[in-house]
Amino acid sequence: MKLYLTFDVEIWCDGWHDLDGRFPASFDRYVYGRSSSGDFALPKTLEILKRHGLKAVFFVEPLFAARFGVEFLARIVAIIQADGHDVQLHLHAEWTDEIRPLVFPGPPQKRQHLSYYSLEEQITLLTLGRDLLAQAGCDSIKAFRAGSFACNRDTFRALRAVGILIDSSLHEILPDSGIDMRGTFDFLRPLVLDQVVILPLTVFRDGIGKLRPAQVGACGFEEIRDAILSAAAANTQHFVVLSHNFEMLKQRSSEPDRLVVARFERLCAFLAQQAGRIEVSTFSNGSVDIEEGAALSPLPFAGFPATMRRIGEQAVRRVVG
Repeated sequence: MKLYLTFDVEIWCDGWHDLDGRFPASFDRYVYGRSSSGDFALPKTLEILKRHGLKAVFFVEPLFAARFGVEFLARIVAIIQADGHDVQLHLHAEWTDEIRPLVFPGPPQKRQHLSYYSLEEQITLLTLGRDLLAQAGCDSIKAFRAGSFACNRDTFRALRAVGILIDSSLHEILPDSGIDMRGTFDFLRPLVLDQVVILPLTVFRDGIGKLRPAQVGACGFEEIRDAILSAAAANTQHFVVLSHNFEMLKQRSSEPDRLVVARFERLCAFLAQQAGRIEVSTFSNGSVDIEEGAALSPLPFAGFPATMRRIGEQAVRRVVG
């Protein structure tokens, strides 16, 4: 089984007012996460991956750089590429009306999701994002993920048009993901659409029967371990894990969230131990092999004890911080 550790790398200014004033502190928090305990955003993520000999996929959001300057995007790309990781394209289209000059004619308007844009507009945004990453030092984009997983059918037509043929924008649990595709396509296993190979985010059934995304900040280590092992036992081809550059930070703070830090450390140690059975892979070679028409593998699952432990950990965190 191939497993993909994927990170959505984004910069936010905690609102759309006074962007220029807020940007320096926001960039520092989201990229470095500096605190008295160390740098727990990208630097800590990369440190843990290196310690365990793992490579990851970093879907980097570049549109902010059309407002603030490509030099900031170049810093992010350089940090990631220095350790040999895979940089791919991520787009949060709500940056579009903050760019000057405007990308599209007419009065500026805030359209949050990529799915709110026409096919032609999506092609324009994908091209702009890829060009910005090229200016920042990454000129070989092969894969894409829509911001907030909010793709639609046109997104895959647009990806084919610009020659990006790997995608990871489908999320079974989020209703805005593939909003006009639900009931038509399967979001639980890989598929090919408009020549684009789509690897949805993996979801699993937790110990109390609820669907849960394979996201570092959303499930306990024991849950994601159980889900990975159950998927491997069922001969699942691909398993996609999600995290973010800021996921090991406390909300609205640069202080580390020790619970998430420990989860990620344990996950990486586990994957390193499973190297003969599970291949931690990237999209750097530009191809993903999937078995079309194969029988649907059982949904990965976690045991009841694993879910109870996660619920208990989260309850303790709410009390002690």
